[in-house]
Amino acid sequence: MKIKVFIKNTVTLVMTSLILRSIGIIFRIYLSNKIGSEGIGLYQLIFSVYMLVATFASTGISTAVTRLVAENAESGRSATQIIMKKAVMLTVIVGGITAVFTHAFAPFIAKYWIKDLAAVEALQILSFSLVFMGISSCIRGYFIARRKATQPSAAQLFEQLVRMLVIVFALKSSVGKGVAAAAAAVLFGDTVAETASCALSVILYVFDSRKLKKGGEIGGVSKEILRISLPLAGAGYISTALHTAENLLVPTRLTLFYGLRERGLELYGAIRGMAMPILFFPASFLTSLSTMLIPEVSESAATGDMCTVKRTVGTSLKTTLNLSIFVGSVFLLWGDDLAFFIYKDRDVGHIIRVLSVIVPFMYMESVAAGILKGLDRQMSMFGYNLFDSSIRIAAVFLVLPRFGIDGYLGIMIVSNCLTSSLCCRKLLQTAELKLDLKNWVLSPVFVSMSGGILSHFLFAKIDVLLLRLISGVLLQAAIFAVYFVKKESKSVRIIRKCRGC
Repeated sequence: MKIKVFIKNTVTLVMTSLILRSIGIIFRIYLSNKIGSEGIGLYQLIFSVYMLVATFASTGISTAVTRLVAENAESGRSATQIIMKKAVMLTVIVGGITAVFTHAFAPFIAKYWIKDLAAVEALQILSFSLVFMGISSCIRGYFIARRKATQPSAAQLFEQLVRMLVIVFALKSSVGKGVAAAAAAVLFGDTVAETASCALSVILYVFDSRKLKKGGEIGGVSKEILRISLPLAGAGYISTALHTAENLLVPTRLTLFYGLRERGLELYGAIRGMAMPILFFPASFLTSLSTMLIPEVSESAATGDMCTVKRTVGTSLKTTLNLSIFVGSVFLLWGDDLAFFIYKDRDVGHIIRVLSVIVPFMYMESVAAGILKGLDRQMSMFGYNLFDSSIRIAAVFLVLPRFGIDGYLGIMIVSNCLTSSLCCRKLLQTAELKLDLKNWVLSPVFVSMSGGILSHFLFAKIDVLLLRLISGVLLQAAIFAVYFVKKESKSVRIIRKCRGC
């Protein structure tokens, strides 16, 4: 592993993710003020369908591109161009079919899945983005394999800028036309942004591919792409379909408890559209690390360098657990203040505090899933997700009409803990590692909670909300940082010994 390049690319992805998530949260505040929690809820339902059809359009192919380009890095320009040509062709075919199906069956999907005919126009609009999104994902996979994070990061930032500008203008024309028009305006912005991002990605790819050395041939590319992508695609189709079914079912079952569909949509929007973006905001570093680790562990495993794989997996899991435990403790102790400062909504604060306990599990699952893909263990992920989603749907159907939103939060906690534990167990077995319970879990929990309780005791009575938040979180972060740096400095000698394994 070229450590300097790896660190540079990871930092680039981290900064890009932080910027995108920051802009995203600010824009969510804008949207929540413009279209309300009910509008956010409807948008999230439509977006659930979008994720399902997007899965059909591109799932698995981007990962196949990353692995094949990384494994054939020395083969030359022709080999890489063959990989990209085959991948893009497959994406265009699958994405085009999916787009036509989505546009044609939008009324059916809106009536029988979303149970709101107001979603028809938005569904038809989003269908035009699917092919462009698929092509962009292939090119992103290429750049990740090339250890170049600047180009895909630039495309993502450009996409977000276009999205915001178009949505702001589109919403102005939809004022007073209801929730349906507002949702259509937001999806129109998403579609234009995907198209613009794809155009920029193609330009960046053309310029970069010219830098590859000439020559190089490779055969059986289509077969290899299908070998890697089909298991991922099949798993993605079933998993995303089950997740979509769950998301569409939640507002309906909540309505049975609260008596009003509007209240069900509001609470669903508060969880998926408002609380979850906050909970995942600090994961920028970890998701970026996961993305960059796919070509690294794939290349190491292909060359039989299991020592590097073992060291990479151990360091990744340890770092993820330590940082995610700290983040979870911050949300547990400061979630109410944070949500009220951002959204002026106590419901969101309650949701953030309840779900804070699963932050380490959510972050761990994200990192573990990325590494398992690089180690060709994607079928294990499929089995875990299939089992988890099936149980969640049954639980949503039975529990929500009796316990409402608290029942759904309980389902999310149990589900995330179970799936994350299974993924991490598989990863530890594959890398032949053991969980260091004391240093990876118990010690960071003790330090994080101790620092958090101390900071809460010292600053909780400050009247100015922003000052209270900044003071409390900074002190808690400083205490944890001292512990983390001190512990990591001691582990350097252990890492050096591992290099001789």
